[in-house]
Amino acid sequence: MAELRGSRFLRFGVFVLVVALVLGVVGIVLSRTGERRATAYFTKTVGLYKGSDVRVLGVPIGKVDKITPAGRVVRVDFSYDSKYKVPADAKALVVAPAIVSDRYLQLAPVYEHGPVLRDGATIPRSRTAVPVELGDIYKSLDDLDTALGPEGANKNGSLSRLLKVGADNLGGNGADIHQTIDQASKALATLNGGSNDLFGTVRNLSTFTAALKKNDAAVMAFNKDLAGMSQQLDGEKTELAAALKNLGIALGKVNTFVKQNKAKLTKNVDGLVTVTNVLARERKALAEFLTDAPDALSNLQIAYNKDYGTLDNRNNFRQFNDPTMWLCSLLVSLHVPQSQCDLIRQAVNSVVKKLPNGDTLSLDPHQKTADQPVNRVDPTLAGILGKKKP
Repeated sequence: MAELRGSRFLRFGVFVLVVALVLGVVGIVLSRTGERRATAYFTKTVGLYKGSDVRVLGVPIGKVDKITPAGRVVRVDFSYDSKYKVPADAKALVVAPAIVSDRYLQLAPVYEHGPVLRDGATIPRSRTAVPVELGDIYKSLDDLDTALGPEGANKNGSLSRLLKVGADNLGGNGADIHQTIDQASKALATLNGGSNDLFGTVRNLSTFTAALKKNDAAVMAFNKDLAGMSQQLDGEKTELAAALKNLGIALGKVNTFVKQNKAKLTKNVDGLVTVTNVLARERKALAEFLTDAPDALSNLQIAYNKDYGTLDNRNNFRQFNDPTMWLCSLLVSLHVPQSQCDLIRQAVNSVVKKLPNGDTLSLDPHQKTADQPVNRVDPTLAGILGKKKP
């Protein structure tokens, strides 16, 4: 009896273990092949029914479970196999594969990465779309015909007159219209060929605009100053008109003067050319004069005795007859010892003894030799006054 009970207990344990294993396998399978549910809202769902496919890229992944009106929208509950991943921001579209009213629900876009659509999620109206119905197209065409028909725009024959006038204006102008279209095509082709230059101009204009924006304060100040100048000119327009009138009179007189004195003006201009050429030729001497003239004038001002109205100076040209004396005076002023002056005197005397015909060494500018040229004054002022007449 005890052995029988033990046998039954063993069989019962094996049975429980097998059932547990089966349930575990079924649970794993069900968990792997479970479904996800979601809801989408549409403006209308013509041709979509319970049991219609739910697809991704046209591949069925689920079914429509329920379609329920919800006020001005339609609620569509659907489910799909959880092994397919759908983006969390997916859109729902009602697609018509043919003219017949057999449609399915399409989820897009294809999942690539990121969050997935959770179970029980809702796709709002802003992320759903429905196809245009053939009846809507017919109705739109009917509305257009009604709007253009006898009860609409052509109620008083306006559309008919428009077509007639258009036909009259275009009649016989086919060649011109063809040429216009052809030239427009060539112009567009030219613009297309110069697109780089065009876009470069636009970019430069953008840079210029950005610079103006950056220097907005300076541009505003310039505009303000320009406006002020315009107001000032507007306030003084009478004086400006009078000035322009007087300027016109003055220019007329100048024109008359030039015509009457054409020969004299020509002579003066020729003389001015001569003077200019001389100044250009003697520019080195002129530069030297302009450099030394201030010192000379300063010395003249110092030498002038205002009490007696005389120039107080002492010229000792005789000193130049004895160059040793002149050199010694210069060296003494520079604090050179007297012994150096004696050496210079001895050297100069030795040179003087060797001079032929008893000539003397003199620095006197007034002492002239027989063959020394005498400086004479140029009566033509370096050619300014022209050649001296014989």
